[in-house]
Amino acid sequence: MNYVNKPVRKTDAMALVTGKPVYTDDLAPKDCLIVKVLRSPHANAWIEEIKTGTAAQTGGIACVFTYKDVPQKRFTLAGQTYPELSPYDRLILDRHLRFVGDAVAIVAGESEEAVDKAMKRIKVKYRVEKPMLDIHQAKDGDILVHPEDNWLAKVPVGADNKRNLCASGVEEHGDVEEALSGCSYTVDFTYRTRPNQQAMMETFRSYCYLDHFGRLNVVSSTQIPFHVRRILGNALDIPSSKIRILKPRIGGGFGAKQTAVSDVYPAFVTWKTGKPSKMVYSRYESQICSSPRHEMEIRVRAGADEDGIVRVLDVYSLSNTGAYGEHGPTTVGLSGHKSIALYRHLQAYRFAYDVVYTNVQAAGAYRGYGATQGIFAVESAIDELAAKMGMDPVRIRELNMPMEGEPLPAYGDCPTAPSCTMDQCMARAKEMMNWDEKYPFKDMGNGKVRGVGVAMAMQGSSIAGVDVGGADMKLNEDGSYTLGLGCTDMGTGCDTILAQIAADCMETSMENIVVFGVDTDISPYDSGSYASATTYTTGTAVMQACEELRTRICRLGAEMLGASVDEVDFDGSYVSCGEKKVSLSDIAVKGTCGNTQELQVTRTYSSPISPPPFMVGMAEVEVDKETGSTKVIDYVAVVDCGTPINPNLARVQTEGGIVQGIGMALYEDVQYSEKGVIRNNSFMQYKIPTRLDIGDIRVDFRSSYEKSGPFGAKSIGELVIDTPCPAIANAVYNATGVRVRELPITPEKIVMGMRKNEAEAE
Repeated sequence: MNYVNKPVRKTDAMALVTGKPVYTDDLAPKDCLIVKVLRSPHANAWIEEIKTGTAAQTGGIACVFTYKDVPQKRFTLAGQTYPELSPYDRLILDRHLRFVGDAVAIVAGESEEAVDKAMKRIKVKYRVEKPMLDIHQAKDGDILVHPEDNWLAKVPVGADNKRNLCASGVEEHGDVEEALSGCSYTVDFTYRTRPNQQAMMETFRSYCYLDHFGRLNVVSSTQIPFHVRRILGNALDIPSSKIRILKPRIGGGFGAKQTAVSDVYPAFVTWKTGKPSKMVYSRYESQICSSPRHEMEIRVRAGADEDGIVRVLDVYSLSNTGAYGEHGPTTVGLSGHKSIALYRHLQAYRFAYDVVYTNVQAAGAYRGYGATQGIFAVESAIDELAAKMGMDPVRIRELNMPMEGEPLPAYGDCPTAPSCTMDQCMARAKEMMNWDEKYPFKDMGNGKVRGVGVAMAMQGSSIAGVDVGGADMKLNEDGSYTLGLGCTDMGTGCDTILAQIAADCMETSMENIVVFGVDTDISPYDSGSYASATTYTTGTAVMQACEELRTRICRLGAEMLGASVDEVDFDGSYVSCGEKKVSLSDIAVKGTCGNTQELQVTRTYSSPISPPPFMVGMAEVEVDKETGSTKVIDYVAVVDCGTPINPNLARVQTEGGIVQGIGMALYEDVQYSEKGVIRNNSFMQYKIPTRLDIGDIRVDFRSSYEKSGPFGAKSIGELVIDTPCPAIANAVYNATGVRVRELPITPEKIVMGMRKNEAEAE
């Protein structure tokens, strides 16, 4: 192999670093109508009256739309494959406003100044009602977020809008209560994670125009082009065949753009007016009305025998989907399935959950997709169990961790681990951190103390039996190849990785492969870039397309040589039969003249399993005992992602995920006022870590070989955010004796915890 498992530079690297116009707003026509949305100042209100006449007469204004102008057909903005588990609970504009920031009216005009002026002239009379802001009171509460009768759950997931339930369920194996009663050691604690913003550099944005066939063309910064086409068809109540989605380069997504946050508004404007339009979210809008991580409260009961074998896990997740149900039924599943499965000896387990509606910003997909919350809770609880037993937290994990061929409890996609080097990851991380010398803490003698913590994690590789990857491989007349993809490169480098796979399959150079981005009219269908699916699922589709194309090249080459296809070989440059050979370029030319053999192959792949990647993370933190200030001094990560197709990209994926996890653990805290107003509406209030806020991040790999993946690869994109929260929380406990069960771990919580411990000791 010349490219796979090699640190190849990203194919678009030079274009990006030299500032080439590649992003959505770079490409939008200069004469686009500017689209903005007037947003609700109330968390729960009804529009009694709305006057737009003065606004519509403002100079430069093309249109003003209200709830009276839109289709009364509910839909979801969640970019998910059929069956759509998220409820159909939205309208483009609704008379009932369900959170501060909900859409009241759409305004489009020739300039931003004109639109801003018109928005101020819209007069709205609201009937304000008390909002539902408490997740504990939401289920069966007396305030309904969605009282409407045309609310629709297309799949039975335990949803009931008349109970404020977006989803509810219980999964159980064995007798949990009996297993707990037989354990020598048990713990029962509740952990809470806050909403987190993805905070990608490029905010939500899209532009639209009608082509000469009258079809709606949407250029969008999205992870889900094919799903956006369906979503807009539902929202506008028009056939999807009238819609075309194009995806340019994306300036980050991290799951936020798995929800069609911005597309529907300019699409509606263009469809109604026939004029091109664009919408670019401000950072303020991205903070108050986008698709952040689901807030979750997770109760964990765990039990172990006297030897440290974890025998039972009972996990209950209470998830806050906010005002709308995008991704609500699906994120919660990972909070249990990806955390319980980390402990292979379970005699019994139970996973129960409720996903509730509240009058806050709707949540959505964020890297880790529920596993991050669940793993924080379970890995914290296991450390608390180890402390109760007086056992090294590394040791308890060594006794219980996933092993190749061993059970993965509650992980339905693979009852046993098909490939796994978690034991090697733990051993290597322990070595890199110098765990035995540093555990549990070291007093620095200057009022500061350093502690270490550990956590395990696993994720998935696509959604088994659901996600679809597509690839189109074509031989061009000059002997080059075009690789058509339906997946989305959002900065991860998947275009590069898939080109590496294709180059090695075709035994050619990467320079000989042209990768083109997504156009739903001509690209092969692909679910999109989410669920850790791209390298694993679309990569397999690329391999299968290349294999078939090689067969066709050999068939045509054999015909040109007057031989049978069984007699020829193809080395990437020539098809040969003994001493006779014909070049690839000659075959390519023959493919355009008097030929009936198609030298283009489209392949679609959907995996029946979702082999999990595995990871061990270890954090060393330094805590100032006087102020509670905490810094991550060192972070060690060892990852099993199967074969890393591109080790450099795998490494930076890991580093980036860890930084996001550090932010979730220590800094990021979405807060609401008693009226449902977000206090963290800019980067002045919502703190994310910079390079100056983190210490060393050291990454290593312990590769397994996943037989079902391309060249033995599994996923890596989401896994890498899952260990920092529990590892840091565990390190803080080892350093200070303070167990913080609600993120973020702030200096105030540490200081107050230390004072409480001192008072109890007196």
